[in-house]
Amino acid sequence: MRMSDIIEEFIKELFDEEDSIEIQRNELAEQFNCVPSQINYVIATRFKPSQGYYVESRRGGGGHITIKKVNNSKSEYIMHIINNIGDEITSNEVDILISDFLTYDIIKPKEAKLLKVATSDNVLQLDKDLKDKIRARIFKNMLLNLE
Repeated sequence: MRMSDIIEEFIKELFDEEDSIEIQRNELAEQFNCVPSQINYVIATRFKPSQGYYVESRRGGGGHITIKKVNNSKSEYIMHIINNIGDEITSNEVDILISDFLTYDIIKPKEAKLLKVATSDNVLQLDKDLKDKIRARIFKNMLLNLE
């Protein structure tokens, strides 16, 4: 596992007991023997509103970060994701969302495989600018039709 994955898993485990957590960037960086910017990267890429999280960051004092998990029904959660994807999405962002969907029992493994295959770079052999736009449209449309 990469360091980013390990930090992400650690933070997600904190949510087992709470819907809102507060972490201190410097303390977490010391715990994982990494730089605070690594913590920033994980939070910025793995705990976005489009993934069902709200993040509040406060500077100073080691950098306190509050992360709140959005608790919605399956359909509300999916609509929240759709509304926050925007006009473009990368293959990596799709993979992270699919992983989260599986973790929270939003989709079944077979649905995850179909979502991943339909939005993969192998299928979308287009220019990068166009590829991420088409991927977002396909992904959103597939999510709308999950239920």
